[in-house]
Amino acid sequence: MRTLLSLLALGSALILAQQMFAQDAKVEEVGKSPVETNFAPGGRVHLHLCPSGSELIGRDESMLRVSFRPERDEVRVHIQVSGDRADIRVTDCPHNNFQIKVEIPKSSALYVRMMAGQLDVRDITGDKDVELTFGQLNLDVGNPDQYGHVDASVSSGAVDADPFDIHKGGLFRSFDHDGPGKLRLHAHVGAGQIELR
Repeated sequence: MRTLLSLLALGSALILAQQMFAQDAKVEEVGKSPVETNFAPGGRVHLHLCPSGSELIGRDESMLRVSFRPERDEVRVHIQVSGDRADIRVTDCPHNNFQIKVEIPKSSALYVRMMAGQLDVRDITGDKDVELTFGQLNLDVGNPDQYGHVDASVSSGAVDADPFDIHKGGLFRSFDHDGPGKLRLHAHVGAGQIELR
């Protein structure tokens, strides 16, 4: 009987936890860092980031967290969660030496658009669709055999992808790779450099 009650209690707790993470949420803060909300692993995270030095880091936590420095009163962080999708926007950033760190569940699928700066992506194990108009994109891919399709391109600059034995520089450089895995990776920089590592 005790075992049955324990199992029922555990089942109820799991259902409540799932409902908590499935609930929609909207968080908007101005000039506050960090900004965070719950988000279940395995979802889709869409980011639109202002020009900056940005880090996107996968964590084991069921949480979205955006922090920045230096702290500025005008910086806006908007997080909208709807089911398994989260939209994060960081706007009204200063132009010099501004740093953003975004932490997400590591199994999330990632979609990122950023105008300019340096973007570092690491410890994220889901699909990745990342574009930067100007600057440097550094992206950790992990085991290349996990990917079914990979494409990376620059309009002007260089693509270095050691895990795929690719090194190209100049105008309109790109590569496509098909492998045995299920993940997808798309990376593009207009002018600058892509480093897949």
